[in-house]
Amino acid sequence: MRARVNRAIREFFEDRGVLEVETPLLSRGTVTDPGITPFITAYHRPGSPHSEDLYLQTSPEFAMKRLLAAGSGSIYQMSKAFRNEEQGRYHNPEFTLLEWYRVDFDLDQLLDEVEALILMLAASLGKGLTSRRISYQALFLERLECDPLISSHHEFQAKAKALGLPEASHLCGEDRASWLDLLFGHFIQPDLGREALTIVTDYPAILPSLARACPHDPHYVERSELFLGGMELGNGFHELRDPKEQRQRFERDLERRKLHGQVIPSMDERLLDALGVGLPACSGMAIGLDRLLMALIGSSSLEEVIGFPIERA
Repeated sequence: MRARVNRAIREFFEDRGVLEVETPLLSRGTVTDPGITPFITAYHRPGSPHSEDLYLQTSPEFAMKRLLAAGSGSIYQMSKAFRNEEQGRYHNPEFTLLEWYRVDFDLDQLLDEVEALILMLAASLGKGLTSRRISYQALFLERLECDPLISSHHEFQAKAKALGLPEASHLCGEDRASWLDLLFGHFIQPDLGREALTIVTDYPAILPSLARACPHDPHYVERSELFLGGMELGNGFHELRDPKEQRQRFERDLERRKLHGQVIPSMDERLLDALGVGLPACSGMAIGLDRLLMALIGSSSLEEVIGFPIERA
């Protein structure tokens, strides 16, 4: 089934004129996101008395954006990725990502393509699937009766306590982004994608990741997430192109990591340089292929779709 899915993905992008690329798994810079812990390894250069820290990449995103800035045009990749401190029913420290970038696509065009790809893959495995889109704010109002944009920390605390999670106040404090992530992860996400592929759109500006700000409303960023069978499958953005704003976001990430006593990784200066040269207007999506296969065939654990999970690696 995995081989069939991989072949269908390659045919899908070949038909649409999207180029397959390969990028390094080892790099000098890495993600700054406080929710992700990279693997660090020591490179001993021949003839040098000192080692150099390198990172196993958590995603091919930064290198692919360097290709885009160099004029590659629309590209895709199926690549291994690595994230430390992750293991469980939905997590393995080594996993497979499908990531692609479409030059001159807005986010709606990209989401149309995402739907076409996943519905095609489902049909190829004999599974009927539909899709729907809903905004992040609408989900909070529908499921939790609070507003991610204007509700106070006290309202979030009261809601978490009423839903059986009183310790949330100690975990989140007054960090609004932490509150939104906790409430979404515990009380909204587990039900998403049970009946249809669910695409969540219009994320609050406080959760920007690598998406650009919405040009029509500064309260939002052009970010979306995919869910199927209660699992997050991937993130998509109308990509941020401003190197100054990207650096500021990286620095805010590092401040949050410092606040929580996390390892402080090196920012990817080569990505920032590439943004300075000029990233073309584009939208991009990354999907966890192991989780997608798991959802499409009804598996209950990643171990059922990975040949060598970490315990057998």
